Amino acid sequence: MEKVKLVILNLNRQEIAIENKEKSIIFNLGQCGIDWMQACGQKGRCTTCVFEIVSGGENLSELSDTELKFRDLGRLPENQRLACQAKMFGNVEIRVPDHLKLPHINYSL
Repeated sequence: MEKVKLVILNLNRQEIAIENKEKSIIFNLGQCGIDWMQACGQKGRCTTCVFEIVSGGENLSELSDTELKFRDLGRLPENQRLACQAKMFGNVEIRVPDHLKLPHINYSL
């Protein structure tokens, strides 16, 4: 299975090789030992796992029904996706939104 690359720009440009493209981004982050904000246990109920797309948005899965609901409610802007819902099929660069940064992690600019 071909790996794709996820780069978290404001986490010191950390690169993660996504091995399981059938699983969500947050699942793959967990497999790599990367903490990511999540309040609802990855059930798509809270939007705390949101990420900002910097490039490669075309390499993400279609919006899930959950993401469409939050978009309709104005809680998920066009440049954001839920890490518990989105899957990757190609390289993507993202950022952690400022208001969702975890206090124990040193983020970069």
